[in-house]
Amino acid sequence: MISHAKRVARSVTVAFAAAAAFTMTVPSGNAFAIDHVQCRGGENFLKIWSHSGGRQSVDCYANRGKTSFGGWWVDKISTGNNDLIYYDANGDSVKIERWREITFPNRPPKVNAIEIL
Repeated sequence: MISHAKRVARSVTVAFAAAAAFTMTVPSGNAFAIDHVQCRGGENFLKIWSHSGGRQSVDCYANRGKTSFGGWWVDKISTGNNDLIYYDANGDSVKIERWREITFPNRPPKVNAIEIL
């Protein structure tokens, strides 16, 4: 009876160790994170010109993912080599293909979030 209990315990331990090793070595699906990066000439980052509360900003982003944009008004978007979806305050989502530059001179959208695909 004791040897049977030892074999079961050993089997459980081996199975747990194998599962842990498998979890550590196999990459997990779509673990991407969008990054706010420094804007630099010659790079093909997503670049967004925006304003809010009397302040203006130019921000660049890289890598796939979604992030809050804080409800800023967007004046211009240059997608670089990124496909983009922006989510505006009206609940709409707008997709913009890579290598596009769009300006909003009259009615800029108020953007709550951006997503690089």
